[in-house]
Amino acid sequence: MKSIKFSYILFSCLVSLIVILSNEIKAATPKPAGKQFVLVLDAGHGGKDSGAVGRITTEKTINLDVSLLVGRKLEKAFGDKLKVVYTRDKDKYLSLMERAKIANKSHGNFFVSIHVNSLDKRNRNRATIKGASVYTLGLHKSADNLDVAQRENAVMTLDDNFEETYEGFDPHSAESYIIFEFSQNLHMAQSVRLADEIQNRLITEAGRADRGVRQAGFWVLWATGMPSVLVELDFICNPDQEKFLDSSEGKEKMANAIAGALSKYIASTIGVAAPAIEKNTRTENRVEEALKTQAVEVAEDEVLESTETAQPEVKVQPSEKVYKIQFLTSSKKLRDSAPELKGLKNVDFYMDHNVYKYTYGSYSKKDEAQAELNNVRKTFKEAFVIALRDGKRVDL
Repeated sequence: MKSIKFSYILFSCLVSLIVILSNEIKAATPKPAGKQFVLVLDAGHGGKDSGAVGRITTEKTINLDVSLLVGRKLEKAFGDKLKVVYTRDKDKYLSLMERAKIANKSHGNFFVSIHVNSLDKRNRNRATIKGASVYTLGLHKSADNLDVAQRENAVMTLDDNFEETYEGFDPHSAESYIIFEFSQNLHMAQSVRLADEIQNRLITEAGRADRGVRQAGFWVLWATGMPSVLVELDFICNPDQEKFLDSSEGKEKMANAIAGALSKYIASTIGVAAPAIEKNTRTENRVEEALKTQAVEVAEDEVLESTETAQPEVKVQPSEKVYKIQFLTSSKKLRDSAPELKGLKNVDFYMDHNVYKYTYGSYSKKDEAQAELNNVRKTFKEAFVIALRDGKRVDL
């Protein structure tokens, strides 16, 4: 009797959710070839939800950096043939419901959610597990897949009255995931096609270990009315993989892999030749201005050399390593009085590709920065210590 009652409740939840999202899903039907392609990039977690936490960085930071890189590479490659919609382009919290609504209202042709994986602290394989995996919507076929889905879906519990918002869906209850069995074949062919391509490139181009293309019950994939995949880049709980995930080189390689796969898919959908994805691009205004200034200085030096005796070459020694506390990431430069800084003083930033990363303080010794970290974490809970040399991030 209890089993029948529970099945009825689950069926009711499914019907209610379909009613809520049906209009948005109908409006989000992919457009025919030849039209502008709308790509929705979803950087998982953000704001008060840091996602998985490593020793030197957080999932939300990696997700955002890679998502912005992927989007800008594709925008440059396709021009006005492509519109990229970001569910978030800065460090902010969005509920799963809000992410799905953004995707559906944009009439997206494809939804790509970018994440980083992790294991529970009690798992003996935590420090050694590695590899990328790409998920499509489906009913989980293994305990591992269910664990990943439950962890990613658990963000909904941060919302006020989440039981009402998600119509009784419980991310921690295996029984709730039966609703995805009814929807797993919707857009499945397109989703699996892109998932295979992304996974292959993450292995061959980004050097990630292969954990395969999988299916699992991710709520945000179910709620978006378009083909969709969820990418798990690698495991932040593995110190070696975390260093790669946090490095500029690692983010560049992963973004190139994802952008390359998307380029092939988008081009075939709109009926054009797949454009090449430019690698190692540097579009930050600060870099461009620095190069212009350097060019002027070189020209002036050449004039001086024609009238003065050449001086012996002086080798410039690299500056000392400095330690700072990174506390915020933003896609745009913030005013000194910006509310995102929450009144914090002694603030600076450095550029990682075209992302502004804000830091507090400057210390000659790591221990000094570590001692101040707890004070900063009173305001920014996910803050962590980094090392810089000549304005560039280096190993601690």
